[in-house]
Amino acid sequence: SATRNQVRVSLDPELPSQGENLDEVLDGLISAARPGLMGSAGPRYFGFVVGGSLDAALAADWLTTGWDQVAFNDSTSPAAIAFEDVAGSWLKDLLGIPASASVGFVTGGQAANTVGLATGRWHVLREAGWDVGLQGLFDAPRIRVVVGEERHATIDRSLRLLGMGENSLTVVAACPDGSVDVAALRKLLSGPSSPTIVCAQAGNVNTGAFDDLRAMAELTRASNAWLHVDGAFGLWAGASPLTRHLVDGVELADSWGCDGHKWLNVPYDSGYAFCRDENIHATSLAYTAAYLTGQDEGREFGGGDFVTESSRRARGFATWAALRSLGREGVADLIERCCGLARRLADGIHSVQGCEVVNQVVLNQVLVRVGNEEETRRIEATIQLDGTCWLGGTNWRGERLLRISVSNWSTTEADIDACLQAIDRARNQDRTSN
Repeated sequence: SATRNQVRVSLDPELPSQGENLDEVLDGLISAARPGLMGSAGPRYFGFVVGGSLDAALAADWLTTGWDQVAFNDSTSPAAIAFEDVAGSWLKDLLGIPASASVGFVTGGQAANTVGLATGRWHVLREAGWDVGLQGLFDAPRIRVVVGEERHATIDRSLRLLGMGENSLTVVAACPDGSVDVAALRKLLSGPSSPTIVCAQAGNVNTGAFDDLRAMAELTRASNAWLHVDGAFGLWAGASPLTRHLVDGVELADSWGCDGHKWLNVPYDSGYAFCRDENIHATSLAYTAAYLTGQDEGREFGGGDFVTESSRRARGFATWAALRSLGREGVADLIERCCGLARRLADGIHSVQGCEVVNQVVLNQVLVRVGNEEETRRIEATIQLDGTCWLGGTNWRGERLLRISVSNWSTTEADIDACLQAIDRARNQDRTSN
């Protein structure tokens, strides 16, 4: 109910010379923050692919903060690394990723994609006879990064961060649903070879569509390219027998990125970076220093070896707790329930005058057309101010559309119906006012 500026002006701009006691600090924190907090952990937040927090994961996160472990290696916290080991093995089993793959517990999809592309960069340059860790990128063979035109923006950002730049992109046309056109990819990869990374997407951020992972894996292997799968939320389709077909061939990739604070409903920030070869993973990211106890040669990799941070919190505890509380069947039920609720919403949209669903609802994403761009923006704002639910807009194929993502473990059919009523009210209000 408050803007950024309204919250800011409610805070004392001067740092006090004398400190306050705990009760005063917490009272001031809560009273000032409350008007500017989003209900993003609640069951009617559909604006981004954002889950809430499972009770077990939330409680584990409290313990994580209290324990305040440095999850760098075995010496800084044996428990933190051991829980990442076990939770990581559970994740691989659920998602269909090879058991031999390494797992880095990162902050989210951006960090996971950056790690995956960093490992790919190291590998394809090594295959070309270049050690990027030692020699850097100056005078290195040029890397071609092949992406679909519907890729997520974090891929481009990762390329900027990793020094490959957006000019390294070779864009492949997309099919009507946003997935990569495999025929176009085949034609592109059949040309002259060069160090190449191919990026696939498991779950288009607008339509929910999946690239053909098996076909893309076969093509990349034939051309000696590296295949990275951006599966921030879509990789979770592999956890359900009803949606597993969408990620067919996922095990053939070289690296994968996924989020925990999306569909697993673990508190922010939680993400996972997987790599088929732990030696490539660690070599491209790990480092040693004389003072770092536990970094001896021949040791078991883990923790800070697979991520870009040294000072990192113990993210494995909350993921372990979430998976332990749900079990294999519970994770599958969570995925299936959200997909079913997305279909319920799509079916209900047909009864709202002037609204139609644009995409085929294959997962948990629903795109809704409500009119021209100006009208859509007005309705989007009206729904957000109404307070019943929160959803946002997106640009898709030249249109401004409403985008609804169902990802929260606590969302019910009643919440979906309330969302439909809010859209109907906003639509009627707009027609009356304009």
